[in-house]
Amino acid sequence: MRTVRHQVYGIAIGLAAVLAPGLVANQAQAQNTEPHRIAVVDVGYIFKSHTGIRTQVAKIEADLKAFDAELKDKREQLRVMAAKLKDLSPGTPDYAALEEQITDMDAKLRLEMNRKRKELADAEAKIYFDNYQHIAEGVKFLAGHYKINLVLRYNSEEMKEGEGQSVIRGVMKNIVYHDEQLDMTPGVMQYLDRVIKTQVAGKPAATSPR
Repeated sequence: MRTVRHQVYGIAIGLAAVLAPGLVANQAQAQNTEPHRIAVVDVGYIFKSHTGIRTQVAKIEADLKAFDAELKDKREQLRVMAAKLKDLSPGTPDYAALEEQITDMDAKLRLEMNRKRKELADAEAKIYFDNYQHIAEGVKFLAGHYKINLVLRYNSEEMKEGEGQSVIRGVMKNIVYHDEQLDMTPGVMQYLDRVIKTQVAGKPAATSPR
């Protein structure tokens, strides 16, 4: 995304120390002795743990909770109207009018429910889409700065012996072992801090240096 790329350069100042210790200390030696440099990043952990992302998702969840409460009130109105319908004689004008009102209200309620849930689902998807772009840009920036040419996604979740799903996820991990000094996750988290704070503050994106 163009905006994200522009933000990279505005955020770059002071970012040289955000990556895990060890990559900095060993940079010169690694360049001379290793043809390729590899790092890892836990994208799942970032999505679950980053305060800025969690705040964005929490807003969507609050909107959904408020809508569900509103929906509950309207369903209660329908229930009351349906109860009144039982007191009327089928075939009478009053019965037909109330029945039509109930049918119309129920149809509108279903349409509104589907529309709102899709709207919130799309909003949540956009949060994950946009922040993944930020994560990818952060990884790219840090990889370029530290001369890393391969970054692998991994899962840092520890296996829990008594939980079957946790064990399955642990057994299926693609990366069995990595040096902790290769973990780029903390650096990307700090990169996201700066990007999101810049967005919240409404600051204009910095232009790319020539």
